[in-house]
Amino acid sequence: MRIVKGRGLRYPYPAPDRTVKLCMTPAHRPDAADASVVSSVVEFRGGSAMIPASRDVVHGFVDRLGDRGVDLADSFLDAARLVASELVTNALRHAPGPCRLELTLVDDGVEIAVSDTGEGYPTFLPRDPLRVGRHGLEIVTRLCDEVITKPNATGKTVYARLPLR
Repeated sequence: MRIVKGRGLRYPYPAPDRTVKLCMTPAHRPDAADASVVSSVVEFRGGSAMIPASRDVVHGFVDRLGDRGVDLADSFLDAARLVASELVTNALRHAPGPCRLELTLVDDGVEIAVSDTGEGYPTFLPRDPLRVGRHGLEIVTRLCDEVITKPNATGKTVYARLPLR
């Protein structure tokens, strides 16, 4: 494991097959109207260790939101960790190459964006309580106000907007 840039965060998961790049900066997205909006970005090279590491990144991000006085539902941390790990798991399973996780505080929610190099789009399967596995996207869409997939130059990005309350 190699932390390229960070603020004292360390991950206990040995994973020589991934690179983590962390930054906590004002939002740099063109549609971010408020420069005080907070964003955290992590880039992984791959490997299953990125799934629990993504949950740790979310935990640190939510702690920083609390330090800023952001009002969060009691269940927000668990929901955010679940959404991030489901999206990162999908990237690991369905796309070759690196994965990028970006968390951004926007208005009354947190945008959880996962970019990967896969060409295929997530497939929403109909509800099936007898199906074992493959419920990740179903869970994400139930927890989030909005889930959008957009193509980019190297693959796609899945954006999930999780309400704070």
